[in-house]
Amino acid sequence: MEEIRYALVTGGSRGIGKAVAVRLAKDGYKVLINYVSNEDAAKTALEAVREAGSDGELIRFDVADPAASAEAIQAWQSKHPGEVISVLVNNAGIRNDNLMMRMNYEDWKKVIDITLDGFYNTTKPLLKGMISNRWGRIINIASLSGIRGMAGQTNYSAAKGGLISATKALAQEIAKRNITVNAVAPGFIRTDMTEDLPQDELRKMIPSGRFGEAEEVADLVAFLASENASYITGEVISINGGLYT
Repeated sequence: MEEIRYALVTGGSRGIGKAVAVRLAKDGYKVLINYVSNEDAAKTALEAVREAGSDGELIRFDVADPAASAEAIQAWQSKHPGEVISVLVNNAGIRNDNLMMRMNYEDWKKVIDITLDGFYNTTKPLLKGMISNRWGRIINIASLSGIRGMAGQTNYSAAKGGLISATKALAQEIAKRNITVNAVAPGFIRTDMTEDLPQDELRKMIPSGRFGEAEEVADLVAFLASENASYITGEVISINGGLYT
């Protein structure tokens, strides 16, 4: 009997997360789509996963809430004894942009909580299974902002920068168990998260002259999740059209 392979994509109902879920489905994974509030979008993403030739399920929890994250993951594991979520894509994140002098604490903390605490809250409960199985792929969706910093995004840059450093540290801890940990750092990608940005002006800054597509990011994630990437770990791979190298 062929082994069932499971992947969890946080923030998987829209944008890059949805594209990643669909791409992993094409590679034969059963995809767990995490979401918090937009159930309709999550159901649409699940339907797209099924149209891609695989199956999946919705798993609702707030990645910023450690108890809720642990409870949801434990509930899934209880329903699937002996099964392992072997691919984790930490994609959930938000932007609350503002200049630091005008940024309130809530906007600082929420961005940090979802991206950075979210990484901890979803990764730690899954590590034991990956380690026991001696195989795993953890792929963190970082950002150009986490590499170079962006004015007006001190909170977002701090969160993504922290995620990059955590990627490098965890990679060293578990490499001997055949588990890789990598980060993907997109530049400007055409999703609903970037709809409010002045795209005409920003395109002039990008050497390739365009925003990237979520599917292009998903292809990179799928490669990092594959056996072909087994000797790549602790890396941060930019996908930004040449904007920053």
